[in-house]
Amino acid sequence: MEEKERFVTKITPKSEDYSRWYTEVVRKAELADYTTVKGCMVIRPYGYAIWEEVQQRLDRRIKETGHQNAYFPLLIPESLLKKEAEHVEGFAPQVAWVTQGGDEQLEERLAIRPTSEAIICSMYSKWVRSWRDLPILINQWVNIVRWEKVTRLFLRTTEFLWQEGHTVHASEKEAEEETLRILEVYRDSVENDLAIPVIAGLKTEREKFAGALSTYTIEALMTDGKALQAGTSHNLGQHFAKAFDIRFEDKDQKMKYAWQTSWGATTRLIGAIIMTHGDDSGLILPPKVAPIQLIIIPIPATGWQEKVLPLVKELERRLKEIGLRVQADLREVYSPGWKFSEWEMRGVPIRLEIGMREVVEKRVVAARRDTGDRMLLPLDNLEKEIPPLLTEIQNNLFNRAKKFLQDNTHTIDDYDEFKEIINTRGGFIYSFWCGDPECEQKIKEETAATIRCLPLESDHASGSCIRCGRPSDQRVYFGKAY
Repeated sequence: MEEKERFVTKITPKSEDYSRWYTEVVRKAELADYTTVKGCMVIRPYGYAIWEEVQQRLDRRIKETGHQNAYFPLLIPESLLKKEAEHVEGFAPQVAWVTQGGDEQLEERLAIRPTSEAIICSMYSKWVRSWRDLPILINQWVNIVRWEKVTRLFLRTTEFLWQEGHTVHASEKEAEEETLRILEVYRDSVENDLAIPVIAGLKTEREKFAGALSTYTIEALMTDGKALQAGTSHNLGQHFAKAFDIRFEDKDQKMKYAWQTSWGATTRLIGAIIMTHGDDSGLILPPKVAPIQLIIIPIPATGWQEKVLPLVKELERRLKEIGLRVQADLREVYSPGWKFSEWEMRGVPIRLEIGMREVVEKRVVAARRDTGDRMLLPLDNLEKEIPPLLTEIQNNLFNRAKKFLQDNTHTIDDYDEFKEIINTRGGFIYSFWCGDPECEQKIKEETAATIRCLPLESDHASGSCIRCGRPSDQRVYFGKAY
């Protein structure tokens, strides 16, 4: 009985305990689980299947912009990591070190990559000689280790999966164009594949990537009112090129330092999907990244194996032939109601129900996970009916999330109101800021809110800083964040 109750057990409502709801969804939908290694998780097959869909779509977008995949070592010599001082200082508290190999103490510590700028730049310094060698456009899909004190499945773990791009250019203009090009790739991927609306903008000096000239970000808003950084793109300037001596002979026959970028997105995107779309019944997956887009459930009755089962298998075959990810649940040890609850928990976009009545009437019951609506569809026309329905679900999830973002973005000019909203409702607060890092820090200390980004396009308004009252010519987005 314990096994049969595994998925039908209710989960904690979001409104009661959001953090507990999130963890229960991750574990009961079998996306990931805790391990004996503190701060690390196992990504289970269903969770990894979601990551594969996200990864494949993003990888295709990256390659379409001219980038190639490669692989660089996991271990980075300490002397190499320390070549860029500001970068090292930014990551020092999170670096894990290897000090022994086999039975021997290492002469030099090896860092387990917290990010790969150092090791990749050491190679670029060998490969770049002339302007003809540029640009270098490389991406890699790897694991990263950062020694986190507080962890949460998918959102922040000691080890996680990501892609990191590292490019080299001949000019500042080319590097900036690359940085913004990738930011748009991220925005397009998250909004159109994951159905999560984002705000794109520039990080402040205090919040930018260690060692970068500038950092751009896409920020999503979760349904508990907290922001989630969904992807970042960094213009590294010439900082790393000078530290690692990445120089080239330009067309004018002068030696010049290269310009670089780096950018990344991680498995926290799965956490973003859960928190943006999930409800009190579990996951709701956007069809584009759902490992199973349709689940077909036969309804047992006398003679069902002779009449219903062949039809179920035929429909599975037909829908797979048009490129849909479909699965028939033929397990006889579970009731249809139990299966309904399980696949609801797993967030499958469409459920098809077929019993003896449907065979006679030549139609199927279709249930939408996003709205719960049920409808009758003709059996002989499913190839035409299902794809538009999946598109409708994808669009509905995005529009629903976009409305939530709009309804929870507040334009505020009074600091007391700012604090009241941040502490009670959350969301993004769009307010004037004077540009002073000290004022930024005070706001963080007093409200726990950080500047999520400076919008790429200013509204050209002028006013007074939300905290200190000094003149300001730009509003920025504040929010509490994961």
